[in-house]
Amino acid sequence: MKKIIKKQSKKILEYTAVFTKAPEGGYDVSFPSLPGCVTFGKNLKEAKKYAKDVLELWLEVLLDESTAATRKQREGIATTIKVDINCRQACRN
Repeated sequence: MKKIIKKQSKKILEYTAVFTKAPEGGYDVSFPSLPGCVTFGKNLKEAKKYAKDVLELWLEVLLDESTAATRKQREGIATTIKVDINCRQACRN
């Protein structure tokens, strides 16, 4: 009997992390493309480690939420809604 092993493909994602010296010492870390995804390290080495950890966790949650949202969306009705931006601006004046 042959075993079929499925290889799970990996996708490498890159995000810009901003390391800012904190007034109390150490480094604050944020990701401009992921508002709210932040961490802190006592030194640059620790801050980089925590940045990787928090980014992985953040992306896992986003993936879980996306999967849950997709499931919910399948149960509902989908339609396209058109909005004329120019009309909305003109109507305000």
